Amino acid sequence: MYAPSAMVLAISQGENAAAATVQRAVTLRCNPTPGGDHPDARAACAELRGVNGRPALLIKDSNKRLCPQIYDPVTVTVDGVWEGRRISYEETFANRCLMEGKVTQLFEF
Repeated sequence: MYAPSAMVLAISQGENAAAATVQRAVTLRCNPTPGGDHPDARAACAELRGVNGRPALLIKDSNKRLCPQIYDPVTVTVDGVWEGRRISYEETFANRCLMEGKVTQLFEF
């Protein structure tokens, strides 16, 4: 028997998930096999396995992209279960350019 791993990932426009407007959302299932409607479930699950299901550890510390100094916040969230353990993660970036420079395959949808 396996412990379930399934979650909903979202990218929203706004300062926090409670007040933001969801722009895109996908489901991701990692156990028993990668699936859901994430465009690259296998890579996203591999990333999560590498950090024991802790999405915060997938955010890059540096951003080598040149981004405008415009405040237009974007919030990413992960809610679900990783190997039977409840996970919930939220991070807000000052704008989409900064978000795209810091996120990994997990949020590429």
